[in-house]
Amino acid sequence: IGESISRINEFLGAEVKRACYQGEVGLHVAKAIYGAIKNGEPKNAEEWGRAYTKGSADYEDNAGVKKEIEELNKKIYERSDKEINTLYDSGRKVSLETFEEMYKQLGTHFDYYFFESEMAKPGLETVRRFLEKGVFEKSDGAVVFKGEKYNPILHTRVYITSQGLPTYEAKELGLYIVKKKTYPADISIVITANEQDGVFAVGLEALRQIDTELAMKVRHISHGLLKLPSGKMSSRKGNILSADELITDVRKLVEEKIKDRNYDKALQKEIIEKVSIGAIKYSILRHTVGGDIIYDFEKSISFEGDSGPYLQYSYARAKSVLEKAKEEGIKPSVGKIIPETTELEKLLYRFPEIVERAGNEYSPHYIANYLIELAGSFNGFYSKHKIVDKEDETSSYKVALTTAFATTMKNGLNLLGIKVPERM
Repeated sequence: IGESISRINEFLGAEVKRACYQGEVGLHVAKAIYGAIKNGEPKNAEEWGRAYTKGSADYEDNAGVKKEIEELNKKIYERSDKEINTLYDSGRKVSLETFEEMYKQLGTHFDYYFFESEMAKPGLETVRRFLEKGVFEKSDGAVVFKGEKYNPILHTRVYITSQGLPTYEAKELGLYIVKKKTYPADISIVITANEQDGVFAVGLEALRQIDTELAMKVRHISHGLLKLPSGKMSSRKGNILSADELITDVRKLVEEKIKDRNYDKALQKEIIEKVSIGAIKYSILRHTVGGDIIYDFEKSISFEGDSGPYLQYSYARAKSVLEKAKEEGIKPSVGKIIPETTELEKLLYRFPEIVERAGNEYSPHYIANYLIELAGSFNGFYSKHKIVDKEDETSSYKVALTTAFATTMKNGLNLLGIKVPERM
């Protein structure tokens, strides 16, 4: 979602910088470290996942373990234990490397990386400074922000614990300030899971009391969860489907689907990669941002209907027509047009306004829905008209329309972060 919104804004003329906020400290990390101590040092991301599952389950089931993990959390912050530091550094390295591989697969990159541990100091300094000015208040040894004082739908959140540690909220405040210094943007789009909506609503109000101008530039966009038809998954129980597993499973389905087609190995590999990633991306971006998504494996890889592969296939079909036109020596031209205006022409001219709306509303689904309509229109045009025909004086115009369709489809899919195979 973030990558698509970035591409749309770049297409509309904005300079966009992508930033990633890495949560490499906190209770979730302490749980993983605890699991690593009990299970043995993990060697890869999968083993670290199992360590987290162990720590998360024991934390909830055993009061003694809960206390132990909270002590671990403090030591991680303080960097006070050599053995724990070694485990932490190893896990951090594995995690960051694994994320980079994932970003590469998904066709995204980041210009800036901000780390939660580095936001503790500016967050603490800001909260303490504005505690003196009355924005924050002391409560049972902790420092809190009472959001309901400013807006009745908000609530109170802790910014500094009674142990003197900054909470996620304090570090988020530090992040706003550090981002402003790093790259003073006109608009800062923050994308998180909708489980954090309450945190961000209160956090933005706190920021508004500190720096009204900066708060006005922040747009918080939240998304739901990707779920399997079987229902919600739990990292505590270890029955989650990782992004890597999802991509692998979809790749296998695509490979099985095209196994009988006459592709050489290089083309087959390209199609499997682009179609599988495209299928996943489209399944997410076709929905209005905000709600949960039930992932339908079979529908996602269908070459017909509402799917990414259907759009890619429609583009490849147009390219095949254009290749044939080139062989026949028919060049695109609007010299002699066809008698009636088609649905394809009516849709093609709307592309700029669709992109503009998607950009203004931070909603890639407008483009996804438009492309499905456009592909259906082209395929209808393809079945009704013989496009490449030397005997037809309007053939050059039909080739021009096909060229416009292929260009628009490729541009539109690119805005969704979906690559197109030239042949399918």
